[in-house]
Amino acid sequence: MLKHSAIHTPKQSDYDELTQVWEASVRATHNFLPESYISLLKDLVRTRYLDAVMLICTKDARQHITGFAGIAAGKIEMLFIDPAQRGQGLGKQLLRYAIEHLNADQLDVNEQNPQALGFYLKQGFEAVGRSEHDGMGQPYPLLHMRLRPAQAASRRG
Repeated sequence: MLKHSAIHTPKQSDYDELTQVWEASVRATHNFLPESYISLLKDLVRTRYLDAVMLICTKDARQHITGFAGIAAGKIEMLFIDPAQRGQGLGKQLLRYAIEHLNADQLDVNEQNPQALGFYLKQGFEAVGRSEHDGMGQPYPLLHMRLRPAQAASRRG
């Protein structure tokens, strides 16, 4: 397990690097998405989605971004880790920071991404609803998750 690094606030000048992390992470975990959809989403991430959330990130010793999360109105809208950095606790670190400091207690996860679903369940989230389509109206079901009440109380405690 990697020693936890500080949480950073990325700047607009980091958007290209954040988008690269997003794309690498999606390609490693979202094998159900066609190439054309990944390209469309990549452009939206870069030009719209990053601006729509409060961003936090982790960096390695060389100050390269290793993972990031985006939070808006108590909801974790995105959490992506560089595939080469997975399994080192970065996702857990970003998630805990979002819960403890940004009052995030909700998120959506692609039902077809079992690794992410398992991660969120292990971190104290529970599924509270389901949508047949993603936020763009495409047939990629989403599970709506919320931090279990006991978890929320102990994490904010």
